[in-house]
Amino acid sequence: MIAPNGLVDSKLLPEKKYKYSDFTFMILKEYLEKSTYKKLDVLVQDNFFKSLGMNNSLFNPLKTKNKSDIAPTEIDNYYRHQTLQGYVHDQGAAIEGGVQGHAGLFSNAMDIAKMMQMYLQKGNYGNIQYFSSKTFDEFNTCYLCANRNIRGLGFNKPRGIDNPTSKSASDKSFGHTGFTGTMAWADPETETVYVFLSNRTYPGVIENKLVKGKIREQIQEVIYDAIIK
Repeated sequence: MIAPNGLVDSKLLPEKKYKYSDFTFMILKEYLEKSTYKKLDVLVQDNFFKSLGMNNSLFNPLKTKNKSDIAPTEIDNYYRHQTLQGYVHDQGAAIEGGVQGHAGLFSNAMDIAKMMQMYLQKGNYGNIQYFSSKTFDEFNTCYLCANRNIRGLGFNKPRGIDNPTSKSASDKSFGHTGFTGTMAWADPETETVYVFLSNRTYPGVIENKLVKGKIREQIQEVIYDAIIK
């Protein structure tokens, strides 16, 4: 992690352009932990997962779950030299002990659906308001969509470079995709939540057939077709 003064003193790029980075979410984790005096894995359990009924969502699952219940993500022969199963695939999160703001969370489809439904209802779930609708709108706004940057503060949006959704997803829809092959998407217009989980990086990460074949997008389009019909 770069020290704050080092970040401030670092030079800006001469050209303004989109570049994917998880750095902001790493900083957010540091801020949350320092301001609450609690670790991120404790914060999410106490403030979200317990009351949402997300009983299978946690960091470092091997502490409490059976390894055989967790899908492997890669046969890593270049960094950790072992089969990754039950420990975060992302190297940056691994260095941080498996708990980071951008990666490290293990879950299942039902738990993710609950979280996405809470987002769909702008922070409300089970008559509990977890955050304001205004906060959700700010994180769900695509501030640079005109420049084909499809990322808002908290979510991907469905238009622009490397569009991760089917053609039928509305402009109001939002979600996120993961490197290991995951996708969670919600659409307020159809009131639908779509969760796709896979371990496309197993046994190796080189050939991304999931993206090349637009598998997730095609499945999502089938769902939209079923709703329309």
